[in-house]
Amino acid sequence: MTTNKTLSIHQPEDILGYIPHMLGYWPEDSLVAITMQGKVLGATLRVDLPSRRTAQALSSYAGQIRSYLEADEEADGAVLAVYTDTGWGDGDVIRRMMPMLKALQEDLEQADMPVRDAWLVGSEYWRSAYCSDEECCPLPGLPVARILDSRLSAELVYRGSVIWPSPRSKPGKPMLARTGALDPQVLEAEFRYGDRILGLWRSERCLEAVLVVWKHVLDKVGQSGPLQPGLDAELMGFLRTTLKVPAWRDAVVVMAAAGIESAKSGAHAFGLFTDDDSDAPVFDPGELGVSAHGVAPPASRPADSNAPGNIFTYGDILLGMQPDKPSWNDLDQLQQVLSGLCVEGESGEVAAAAFTLQGWISWCKGSGSLAHASLIQAEAAHPGYRLAELLMEILGQGTVCAWARRPGSAWRGFKDANA
Repeated sequence: MTTNKTLSIHQPEDILGYIPHMLGYWPEDSLVAITMQGKVLGATLRVDLPSRRTAQALSSYAGQIRSYLEADEEADGAVLAVYTDTGWGDGDVIRRMMPMLKALQEDLEQADMPVRDAWLVGSEYWRSAYCSDEECCPLPGLPVARILDSRLSAELVYRGSVIWPSPRSKPGKPMLARTGALDPQVLEAEFRYGDRILGLWRSERCLEAVLVVWKHVLDKVGQSGPLQPGLDAELMGFLRTTLKVPAWRDAVVVMAAAGIESAKSGAHAFGLFTDDDSDAPVFDPGELGVSAHGVAPPASRPADSNAPGNIFTYGDILLGMQPDKPSWNDLDQLQQVLSGLCVEGESGEVAAAAFTLQGWISWCKGSGSLAHASLIQAEAAHPGYRLAELLMEILGQGTVCAWARRPGSAWRGFKDANA
């Protein structure tokens, strides 16, 4: 969800209420660091708490956090929130977490990014990490309900934002697939289109038709919100068929991020197409009521993104290196469509592709936990699915998407927040 309206933050509960809406879920065993630019919240980073607590391990951990936050070149401070359920019963949570917070304070001060405040958050209580006054910070802490009922959290809920369960506690639940069973008409349409177009996967004309249909669907989502149940059986069957071809699958996400010309030129550079398919039969998008000339440009994409000289390789796009800023509107809409194309517990290539692409989009947004949950679902749907394995390796190395590391290109579900 995106908004152009500035959100005003007046108290700690507002910041702590903002975090799960920004991430899309309530963190567990996590450090959330947010840069500050004056009184404006900047980039948001979520990482697991360190497994080792030696002085050397904490120093290395703090250095890694600093390296991520330094990508926000305009930051002049940071706030920290530590999510843990350890030590609340006996009030020992502060002693347990203070060595890590001290290491972070020292490292961030060296980067001219002092920690302005820090909070500890559990499933039942929360408190300031630095407050020792029991009148305002009683033991074990203040009730979490004060965060959930904060003015800002209520405003975000009113705008339609949803906080999903943590991927740690309920892997795969956040918006990855529909519940229920697939409509037999969808499966019948998928079979028919598969018989017609899967053999044309090296046809440039067929790829263009595939992209035109997907672009039509993304534009429709952008105009009217989530399509379920607005996607008819024919259209769902066609989209599911296209996910069975890795080259088409990749072209769809490249198109969503960087435009249809990047998707087509990248396929050319990869040597996908046969030399001449001018006489080959091709699918006509008009059969699905889609006009090749009726595709509107997304509102968030720069007007010249499809201009010659501004076309990027698949590798650069899939690693978040190019373009400078992706079309987050189209990627959000693609994520919505993918979540409606398969059902919970479904197996096979289509489900694996849908889960994998949702995982990639979550990784691009900087949400490693949601990405991991999606990729686990992809592996369950189709063990050995290659793209899911490659993305899991990237996550395992702790790699953060280049877009997520740059404040100017990072996804921001809510564009501005003032403290």
